[in-house]
Amino acid sequence: QVQLVESGGGLVQPGGSLRLSCAASAIISNINVMGWYRQAPGKERELVASTTNVGTTNYADSVKGRFTISRDNAKNTVYLQMSSLSPEDTAVYYCNAKLWRGSGWFAYWGQGTQVTISS
Repeated sequence: QVQLVESGGGLVQPGGSLRLSCAASAIISNINVMGWYRQAPGKERELVASTTNVGTTNYADSVKGRFTISRDNAKNTVYLQMSSLSPEDTAVYYCNAKLWRGSGWFAYWGQGTQVTISS
C-alpha cells in the first residue's frame, strides 16, 4: 500500500506559477512511475506529467515547456513546477504511483489538490 499526499494547490492569477508536492509513504526509488494527473469539471482525468525511477519523463503536449516534474528521493516526494499558468490549467491535480509487483501493475492515487487560475 502506498499513500500519497498532495499539497501546494491554490488560486493563482494567469501567468503565475505554482509548485505542487506529492509526499509518498513508500521509497519512491522503488516506485516504477510517479505522475501527476488533472481533472477539470466535466472532463476526463488526463495525464499531465510522469517520471520513472530510471529518470525518464513524459509530458502532455499542453504543458510542455511550462511544467516540470521532478523527484527528491531523499524526501520521497515528487514535485510539479507549473509556470505560465492559464485558466485552462484549472483542475484538481492528482498524484499517482504505479508499481510492478510481478503479477501486474498496481496504481495508487492521492486525494487531489485544487488549482484555480483566475484573475
